Amino acid sequence: MIWVVLAAVVVAALVAWVVVMRKRLLVVTVHGVSMEPTYRSGDRLLVRRSRLDRVQTGQVVVVQVSGAMPGDPTDGRMVKRAVAVPGDPVPAQISVPGPVVPQGRLLVLGDNPARSNDSRRLGYIAADALIGVVLRPIGQR
Repeated sequence: MIWVVLAAVVVAALVAWVVVMRKRLLVVTVHGVSMEPTYRSGDRLLVRRSRLDRVQTGQVVVVQVSGAMPGDPTDGRMVKRAVAVPGDPVPAQISVPGPVVPQGRLLVLGDNPARSNDSRRLGYIAADALIGVVLRPIGQR
């Protein structure tokens, strides 16, 4: 009888863990060439949902931008590198108001600047547009 109860507890704990992890982790597929050579179109990335105060300069992040066209496979999600977080100086190549990144904002660039739609065009990215931080690739093309 004790083994049945123990097995039920273990199964319940595993189910709870899976539910929690599904809310904290997601898989995002890279679309386009803006992050080459780091990531290529079709690469799949494991992403940890995160708040802006947990992002560090240099980390690769996923952000949600408005204006995605119907049928767009990205659903407005972009994979970019965080180049400045709140309080950091604004990089010279980005033209936005102010000498430092304000609270609640983020600046991002693609690793392939010649082919990237990023903060040089979009400006500041709001904290609520941040989906998360890339942990690692889980499948590369």
